[in-house]
Amino acid sequence: MRVDELRTLSLFDGLTDNQLAELVENGTEVRIVPGVDLFREGEHADFWWVLVDGTIDLVRHVGREDVLVARMDLPGRWAGGFRAWDEQGVYLATGRGVTGGRVLRVPAEVLRERSDSWFPFGGHLIEGLYRTARSVESTARQRSALITLGTLAAGLAHEINNPASAATRAVDSLDTTCQELLSSLVRLAHDDISAAQFAALDALRREIEPLATEPDPLVRADREEVLSLWLTRHGIEHEWTIAPPLAAAGVDLDWCTRAAVLLDGSALEPGLEWVASTFSVATLLSEVKEATRRISELVAAVRSYSQLDRASMQQIDLTDGLENTLVMLGHKLRDGVTIVREYSADVPRIEAYAGELNQVWTNLIDNAVDAMDGAGTLRVTTRVEEDIAVVEIADSGPGMSPQVAARAFEAFYTTKDVGKGSGLGLDIARRIVEERHAGTITIDSRPGETLLRVRIPIRLHQHSAEQAAP
Repeated sequence: MRVDELRTLSLFDGLTDNQLAELVENGTEVRIVPGVDLFREGEHADFWWVLVDGTIDLVRHVGREDVLVARMDLPGRWAGGFRAWDEQGVYLATGRGVTGGRVLRVPAEVLRERSDSWFPFGGHLIEGLYRTARSVESTARQRSALITLGTLAAGLAHEINNPASAATRAVDSLDTTCQELLSSLVRLAHDDISAAQFAALDALRREIEPLATEPDPLVRADREEVLSLWLTRHGIEHEWTIAPPLAAAGVDLDWCTRAAVLLDGSALEPGLEWVASTFSVATLLSEVKEATRRISELVAAVRSYSQLDRASMQQIDLTDGLENTLVMLGHKLRDGVTIVREYSADVPRIEAYAGELNQVWTNLIDNAVDAMDGAGTLRVTTRVEEDIAVVEIADSGPGMSPQVAARAFEAFYTTKDVGKGSGLGLDIARRIVEERHAGTITIDSRPGETLLRVRIPIRLHQHSAEQAAP
């Protein structure tokens, strides 16, 4: 490798030819071979790699597969060499050849020596900055991740607690109701009810069709009162336990009269108690079924949201991701928040990193709810424009000032207090959309409405290839 080849790289502006010659003398020219790794994630960063020509993908191992995190495709870009300033420095990603070319590989100790010799003050600054930045970032990311995880976990626990408590209450009541049902059968047996009478009673019970909708509480209360009076007049001692389930099932006085004709005497009360118990059992079983179904849905939503056991790049339904995110943030979407869903049926499945997009939706929806101070209208929209899928998250909050909107996508910029928010800034959301999905994210804010619009190519690989074509 010649000095004049490095002279064209802006990275080396300010170095003399002699200094460049020292780098060339102490370095090695390495050929880039497509598909072959130059350096590997996690290994000690013993070398500094400077791209002269060609293309290198920087790949990180996430879960069970490799994920592209960046691409070195401009001469002068570099990677590694961290052991020049940190003995424990490792490669943050694997460098994998994409197109043929060359890199200058310089040992980290040489980089450190040349840095100390040529820019002693700058070398000290770099070392301090590297160590401080790594420590601050590590601590901040851990704290932010814990806060976010704790918030989501608390919200999910609250979501699961409601159906779990309902199922527990229903099971407790079911035990009592089953005991009453068995007790009523024993009393019927003692009253020598015939098989024909019991069959006729069961036929009467099956005449009662379950109500399609829950009756109005006032209507139900009036029906209970009428049935209680009828039961009292017919000598039923435990009318307060029999009337409510009969009223809830839609039993009327004509049905009660026919039951009284069939079960005259002492068999009437245990007979009606048995019928009421069967209605109660059916109702309680329905409550258990609904509660467990809700818990199952929550678990499925969490699994889908976190993308466990799934490839990072996949064909996804945007609606599923948005709905799973709404489930995860359900604890913040109660009471004063009205959700308006405007999902277009024309939006096809898209190629995307599903877990990362779910984090974007979490951030945008969380921001929207915070902007409304927990009360207002949240509008979630999907549609397709040619080969682009569009997702809009809008809130009815007070809106952003032009100054805030202009800085919203800046790194580390936030208007929230410490401990609030999802822990994922709009800057990271922007990078996920733009760099990982070749899309765009924009803000349109005015008093009474702030709208975040995300546009993502439906075919990511095809779009990336078209963008890269000359």
